[in-house]
Amino acid sequence: MKKVFMLAVAMMFTLGGMVAQNSFKGIVKYQVESTGAVSIDLPEEVRNAEIKVSGNDMFTKSPIFCSGMTEAILVQNLTTTSCQNLSQLLGYLRSQDFEFTYQGTGKIMVKSTNKESDFDSVDIKDEEPGHFYYEYVDGETKVIAGFTAKKMIRHQFDDEGVDHQMEMWYSDEIGPKINVLFGGIKGMPLQCTMDAGEDRAITYTATEIVNGKVKEADFLLPYGYETLTDEEMETLGTELNDAIELLQGE
Repeated sequence: MKKVFMLAVAMMFTLGGMVAQNSFKGIVKYQVESTGAVSIDLPEEVRNAEIKVSGNDMFTKSPIFCSGMTEAILVQNLTTTSCQNLSQLLGYLRSQDFEFTYQGTGKIMVKSTNKESDFDSVDIKDEEPGHFYYEYVDGETKVIAGFTAKKMIRHQFDDEGVDHQMEMWYSDEIGPKINVLFGGIKGMPLQCTMDAGEDRAITYTATEIVNGKVKEADFLLPYGYETLTDEEMETLGTELNDAIELLQGE
């Protein structure tokens, strides 16, 4: 079972991997709302989201799915490519007199490939601190945007062993059989409530599922991003972590 690591620049690295595909081709559109006891004022650009799907391929630029400094994510079979814009972070750290081996603009294309076996334990019960697993709930369904959604609960355990649960309703008729954009679930989420802490929560719900109306050009990544070698990425990640840790320690 993979541990859930909370590194300062973890958003730079994305998992990738998929298996046999569904035939669905279209767009899943979502509404994003604040649903906790304490309200969150969500920016206008966050309140609507979408994922373009073509069999096993997915593409999104929506902020609710592109966390941190990610501006776009493309998933193709076993490969995930994300466009990371680290320019503001690098600019700030450089203004604090930190130096980096990397001298580029900070717009970086990060590509990673995994194997199907990397996800074969995500639904095995594991309550160890720092670990997670998925519980697929039998017999509970509801209709969301015209599709029958099944219930799933993600159990994630913090360092004290406390179970932080996240409820999700998903369809196994849409998207890849191993959806790495959502941690390896078996299909596409149609509704999910995420705990944002301090009695706050965010729920995204599919409001419309459009069949068709996607083409190859819809899965093209934006221009202006550079690809680093694995060694360059490792060096940059280490230097960023070191700089952030030094700032936090001051």
